[in-house]
Amino acid sequence: MNESRTYVIRRAFVVPLGLLIGLTLVLLVVCIVQGQPVAKSILLAVMVLPLVAFFVESAFRRLVVDATGVTAFRPFRQRQILFAKVTSLETVRVRSRVFMTLAAGDDDFLIFSNSYSKFPQLIAQLVKVLPVDAITEETQQLAKKPPMRQADIVTTWFAVAALVYVLMAQF
Repeated sequence: MNESRTYVIRRAFVVPLGLLIGLTLVLLVVCIVQGQPVAKSILLAVMVLPLVAFFVESAFRRLVVDATGVTAFRPFRQRQILFAKVTSLETVRVRSRVFMTLAAGDDDFLIFSNSYSKFPQLIAQLVKVLPVDAITEETQQLAKKPPMRQADIVTTWFAVAALVYVLMAQF
């Protein structure tokens, strides 16, 4: 494998999350302009802070898989696991949510989930380059038909629709 591949959090999730933040800010401005109770404005301001933090974390998180290993980039930090040091690739599955742990020894590991776009290609790429004895049986089975998670996308779009409804009710 000579080329590096980059995997990002699905934009189908990040886009509605950004819309949700924008709509929450619009609702906050509307509440202030209309002179609604201060508690309502404070609640909206407090709600927007974790949404922004989650958006930034999701929008800038990425995995880069190259010939030497996997590097996880997150805001203000990054971590790399070299293929030569990998001891295991394990899977934990909770309904349609999959968490994978790429470990190199006892203290060095990466955890990622199926919230990344092109998750099936990511697993296939890892299974192809890692030694067979480092890959658990469950991970090998999962690589044949990886589940895609859509519930978070639907929930976020539902929240956007609900906020549009609340905004329309304000006028």
